[in-house]
Parts: sequence; C-alpha cells; structure tokens
Amino acid sequence: MKSIVNTGAGFLVAMILSFVLCDFDAYAQEEKKIINVVFVHGAFTDGSGWEPVYRILAKKGYHVTITQQPLTSFEDDVAAINRVLEQQAGPCILVGHSYGGAVITIAGNNANVAGLVYIAAHAPDEGESESANGKLYPPAYKSLQKGSDGFDFIDPKEFFADFAADLSEDKAEFMAHAQMPTADSAFHAIIRNPAWKNKPSWYMVAKADRIINPGLERMYARRANSKTVEIEGGSHSIFISHAKEVAELIIAASKSTAARHY
Repeated sequence: MKSIVNTGAGFLVAMILSFVLCDFDAYAQEEKKIINVVFVHGAFTDGSGWEPVYRILAKKGYHVTITQQPLTSFEDDVAAINRVLEQQAGPCILVGHSYGGAVITIAGNNANVAGLVYIAAHAPDEGESESANGKLYPPAYKSLQKGSDGFDFIDPKEFFADFAADLSEDKAEFMAHAQMPTADSAFHAIIRNPAWKNKPSWYMVAKADRIINPGLERMYARRANSKTVEIEGGSHSIFISHAKEVAELIIAASKSTAARHY
C-alpha cells in the first residue's frame, strides 16, 4: 500500500510540474514579440497624430519611435525614415499612414524591418505611383489645393469632412490649421522594389475614407497578401480615431514576426 501511495504522489507531482512547465512555455511563447515600432506619418500631418497609439504601445513595453519626415520630396522622406531605422537596436515593425505607406514600401527594404503595417495607406507596386493609382480608384475628396511653389495642402474649410470626419470638429480644425504642406512631386514618385513583396504585411482599411478610396485600400491589401482588418465608419484619420484597433494590429504583427527572428 505504501508504494502505491508513493507512486500516486509522484505521479501527481509530475502532473503538476508538467502543467506548470506547459503554462510557462505558453506564457514565454505569448510574450515573444518584436518590441521596436517605427511610425511614419502621411501627407499634410506630422508625427504627433500617432500619440494615442504611442501611449498604448509604450505602456505595453514597446520601444516606439515616431518619425518627422520633411515632406519636401519622396527621396528626402525615405532618407529620413532610413535614418531612424538605422538607430533601431534589432528588428522593428514599420507602420505607415496614407502617403507614409508609399514611403515605407521603399524604406521597408531596410534590413532592420521585420514587418510592415499599412494604416489607410498607399502600397504601390513596381512602376506605380500613388497619384496614378488614385486615378484608377478616384477618391471622394475635392479639397486638395495646389500652391504656386509646388506644395499641396487640404482646404481647411473642408478638412473635417474630407480628412477627419470621425474626430471632433475642434480636433479637425486644429489639424487643418497645423498642416504640413507636402511637395506635389512626392505623390508622383515611381516605386521600385516594393518591400511588401518580400516582407509580411498587415493592413487596416478605413471604410469611410474620402482621401484614399477604400476600394484602392482593399486592392493594396489583397495584392500584398496582407492580414487585413476593416473599420466601419473609419475616416482617413483612423490612426487617431481608432488608436486601440491600430495598436492591436501592430501587436499582432509584432508577435507574428517574432517567430522569424527569435
């Protein structure tokens, strides 16, 4: 009887230890993630719009860097992003909004980039430009103003309706009057060697976007074989209005790509 009891006790201890180790392994696997995230803003905005997503990710232990590219030319913007990417200590997730998507499509070839996340963004293919793609899928907005110096901006009176309809009018008004004029030539840059052909990507479609046709966003996502989510009622400012969902998509990308690097 004594040996039976001892055997039973040993079996119980072994079972408990097995469960503990399994739980530990599952926890360790769950916690594997790429912690470096680099944000790239789009045209007519700056990096401050990423603040809500930044705060969510920073609280979860991510190392987040927000670029401030000059919007003076496509080449200048790609160079600015690469400058930041070279500062990363290890692999990173590169996130782009709007025109910033075209920028990360090139900058994403940097060796430090593990995955790409497009937030209502352009993702042109070889030989394409976002301007030409916009003609294939015309957007709803009519508020683009072309300056005499070659820099474009959005008519502030139409900014809320066209760019930020799911934000408060006060917030949209501030953004309208804090615009960064963008070189018109940047929208016509021809893409070479798009990074999404060689690296995994994720895409968030803004279903009420008036700046980029949602149909074009879906085409980009489908063609890049991106893991895709769609946000009902999301305006072009979805990176602000749906910061929680954006953060969740980035976290999914960071965990999925971690297995390739760790």
